[in-house]
Amino acid sequence: MYDKISKILRSSPRVNLKNVTPNPYSEKRSPNKRGQHARNRNKHRPIMKYPLGYEKGKLPFHLRIPTYGYNKDANLKRDYQPLTLWTLQRMIDLGRIDPSEPIDITTLVNSRALKMDLNETLHGVFLVEQGADIFEAKVNIEVQIANEISISAVERVGGTITTGFYDPKSVSALCRPVEYFLQGNPIHKRLLPPRELVTYYCDPNMRGYLSDPAKLQEARIELANKFGYQLPDITKDENYKMLMMRKDPRQVFFGLSPGWIVNLADKVVIKPTGEFIDEYFSN
Repeated sequence: MYDKISKILRSSPRVNLKNVTPNPYSEKRSPNKRGQHARNRNKHRPIMKYPLGYEKGKLPFHLRIPTYGYNKDANLKRDYQPLTLWTLQRMIDLGRIDPSEPIDITTLVNSRALKMDLNETLHGVFLVEQGADIFEAKVNIEVQIANEISISAVERVGGTITTGFYDPKSVSALCRPVEYFLQGNPIHKRLLPPRELVTYYCDPNMRGYLSDPAKLQEARIELANKFGYQLPDITKDENYKMLMMRKDPRQVFFGLSPGWIVNLADKVVIKPTGEFIDEYFSN
């Protein structure tokens, strides 16, 4: 048998492209059809998975329902870190906050009462009324937003409160003052509030830092009558000078004016004088 096969192979020509023909018994493949016959090509294809909410011949339901602007311009909204009166009282009781000194963002961050997540939308602290019934510390605190209950809780025990606007750059400087001073730049000016917040910070009822000082005492008495408590006379208090300390509207740090340079290595504060400024600009 093998001899016959070997004889046939010897006598047959060599295989090349000229003598190779297709198998006559194989199935013939139809050419690719186009146009109206193209749908036949999708017979053996898997079923297409449409996106969630798709309805054949209709607009998807998530596009049919009306839209609400709950999250519209979320990146432009201002964020405020909440601070409860309970947390503030606890930090004072633990000795982390000295009530004989003015309290601002720097004091709260250094005491670990707040953990500020710095970003472009963070604009300060919101004083929350939780713990208003147990708050008994006499403090001078500066926050960015407060309501009537939290204001009354601070003033009921003889303290003072101020609401002031801070831009994100100023908030970052208050949260990390050491890194800010190590840059060696003069202290910048705090920005004024935008147009939509001017009314809030000019309102004495909200203890705005731009409000008329003559109307603050009237607002304090009005709030005391509203909540039914006797307003203490802070003018006779031994810490009256501390309780009445306020920052300038363009000031960032207590005791440091814009334009000053803090040298941490030499532990000095460089204050430019008028003669130095005149000489600098003359040259």
